[in-house]
Amino acid sequence: MRRKSDGKGTETTARRPLENESRRRFIKGATVAAAGGVAATGTLLADINGGAKAAGKPIPIGGGVPLTGWAATDGIEFKRALELASEEINAMGGILGQPVEPVFEDTKEQGAANIIPAMQRLIDRHEVHAIINGYNTGAVTAEYDTIADAGIIYIHHNTDIVHHQTVGDNPERYSTIFMGDPAEYWYGPGLLQFLNDLDANGLYKRPNNKIAIVTGSQNYSVVIANAIRDSAAKYGWDVSLYETVVIPISEWGPTLAKLRSDPPAVIAVTHWVPQDLAQFMLQFAPTPTNSLIYMQYGPSLAAFREIGKAATDGVLYSTVIGSLQDKIGQDFSDRYRAKFGDSSTPAVGAQVYDSAHYYAIAAALAGGTGGPGEFDQNAKIAARLRRQIHRGVVGTTKFSIPEQAAIPYPDATNDPSLGMPHQYLQIQDWQTEPALVAPSPYQTKQFKMPPWIKA
Repeated sequence: MRRKSDGKGTETTARRPLENESRRRFIKGATVAAAGGVAATGTLLADINGGAKAAGKPIPIGGGVPLTGWAATDGIEFKRALELASEEINAMGGILGQPVEPVFEDTKEQGAANIIPAMQRLIDRHEVHAIINGYNTGAVTAEYDTIADAGIIYIHHNTDIVHHQTVGDNPERYSTIFMGDPAEYWYGPGLLQFLNDLDANGLYKRPNNKIAIVTGSQNYSVVIANAIRDSAAKYGWDVSLYETVVIPISEWGPTLAKLRSDPPAVIAVTHWVPQDLAQFMLQFAPTPTNSLIYMQYGPSLAAFREIGKAATDGVLYSTVIGSLQDKIGQDFSDRYRAKFGDSSTPAVGAQVYDSAHYYAIAAALAGGTGGPGEFDQNAKIAARLRRQIHRGVVGTTKFSIPEQAAIPYPDATNDPSLGMPHQYLQIQDWQTEPALVAPSPYQTKQFKMPPWIKA
């Protein structure tokens, strides 16, 4: 996911919770959830509603999403996910018998000039009781004051370390604002630990300790690149190349020449545009180095495989939030595609879908929702969200305190029942879905040596 940051990732890690409870309870809970279709928490909402039918005046739930502009492909999925979640919530009785109704405002090309007015319209025009989004970029948390002034719940997925600093430094002002996924910072140390685990488990014997980092100029890419660079020595890696490319980029010759002159064990490309990354693989393939290739975000989109075809086989990527390939995640994906078509992307919609469900549960447990200006009721919902542990289609959502951001597993907790899985996927056959190769216990396939690496 594409985000921005001021690059101060390491300043917020000291406050992350490191908790340890039994793996047995996690597995038992996951089994119960799998039997429930929508997940065990869906059954919880129905139980709270006591069999009540959703009726009466709808509760407006807002989505400030990019329906036009460069991020519209993802924005459409965010819209679909909130619509599907609302249907399912209403089928279970809504929130204490009152139905929810999604309403949307377009954040267009994003940035503060588009995002803040969209949020204000949701509050003033639609009087929404909560705003639940995927990502919006470029506002650097400036929209938080609009939300805080209204006092409503705001759950976003900006994958942004600035959220930690903004909310963590002023938790009273921003008490109703939550980030439903971990920050982009975690891609750095998470990748290095994943690579070390491959080596330790005998799945990959690295030829040297060199890691080459190639980044674009956007803050999202740079924060991740810097997190890899700054953590490399701690994990036993030497940075052999740190290259910033001018984007968009289709000609990778100069960068590839540097990589071929000093082949590293790993090439980490934190630029994210799928067509650019596909061109990298097409130009890498004729004369490859014996290097694992990790890329950011782009390989998760079908365009990467469609452009690069067989040259993409073996590429690794990761996501700190996405639908899992277990029964819960697969059931969700099947329902999502049945409603929106085979070309839809449930892995993107999953984040908003889960957040809508756990918001509905928290609101029901708190005694109902609160509209703009109903500070006391929304404070009760926020308190519930801070205490809540939700097992959904993206794994477990539990919020860190005081930052109110999802905790990543295994990066910040070694307990999968208390953290959202940082998923590592590999394209093993470009014509099929990528394989989830880590972390345990979520993985569905084992890592395969890329076809270009020779023993």
